Amino acid sequence: MTQEQLTAFIANAKGNTSLQERLKAAADTNAVAAIAKEAGFSISADRLKNALSEMSDTEIESVAGGYCDKEWCLHSC
Repeated sequence: MTQEQLTAFIANAKGNTSLQERLKAAADTNAVAAIAKEAGFSISADRLKNALSEMSDTEIESVAGGYCDKEWCLHSC
């Protein structure tokens, strides 16, 4: 996965409420990577975890509404 793929996926998710809902329902980063693949993006679960740790809370919440659980987190818990 390239940074460009991740950036494009995030941009797509920001404007796509259906995709946002699917991301909120994802159980873990593997599920998020699968959703990204279905949407035409090549994103690995490991790279996704690293990217999420580098994003601000505002950026993350604009993508998926701040979803968090024990397996993966889209905001600071």
